[in-house]
Amino acid sequence: MSDEGARHGALQSYVDKWLALQPQQRTALVFVDPNKYPGHIALAALEQELLSAAYGIREPHVAVTKLNWWAEELAGAAASGGRHPLTRVLFDDERARTISPERWLAPVLAGMAQLEEGTAVDFTAQLNAASALHGALAALETAWWYGEQASSERATRVATLSHLLFALRRLQEDAERDRLPLPMARLARFSLSRAGLREQSESRDQAIRAQLDDLHTAWKEAGRLVGPLSVFRALEATQGERLARRALHAGEPLKALQKGTPDRGFLTTLRAWRAAQHWQRRIAG
Repeated sequence: MSDEGARHGALQSYVDKWLALQPQQRTALVFVDPNKYPGHIALAALEQELLSAAYGIREPHVAVTKLNWWAEELAGAAASGGRHPLTRVLFDDERARTISPERWLAPVLAGMAQLEEGTAVDFTAQLNAASALHGALAALETAWWYGEQASSERATRVATLSHLLFALRRLQEDAERDRLPLPMARLARFSLSRAGLREQSESRDQAIRAQLDDLHTAWKEAGRLVGPLSVFRALEATQGERLARRALHAGEPLKALQKGTPDRGFLTTLRAWRAAQHWQRRIAG
């Protein structure tokens, strides 16, 4: 295999990891051509790598090691062009150098800072805590897609809500982690222990519905915030809000969350097309 073929294969492996977690984005790629906008796709895959390091590694010292590597990589990429396949694609694009080094490093630093955080006291505290990392990612993403002057306020909120919804879907698997998907006030209100999170019960269902109700309300409020969304973020947010609303009214809300929303190809395509139209109008104007 040629060096070029090996590089493409390495890059594609990271893109595939992102698409495995967000399969609906395959539809978005119809409107965000990877050949024309390789950096946009590489940035989405980079975000997934940073999130996997921040949340997916159970041993904090291992997560710190990986995030430290990314900090060094992103700090030096403007000068070196990068060592990682994703970094090389990103810093081959001039827009990477228009984004401040602090903005590139902010998600990594926020990822490190949240490693030792425990379960939030209530939903507001949970939202604020998660906004540090997801806000840094949203700010980087917004700057890449729309320029440094574009507001990332709305992107920050919907990115945070999407994360909290994803965490709620993993309620059973993460019942023993220091940071639980349900805040302490919610657990106390419905008399839930860690053991109670693993088994279906009326109390657990009520706690999940209460969390979904707060998420649904926050999603409606997010629509009034300023700032554009990337095509990928817009599609993720639309799918997440729809799933939260569907699960809120389900007999077993956690099962509905884990099942996901039915893949109606036309509706997903229409949403992706609309998001792409907003994007193109914004950058043209």
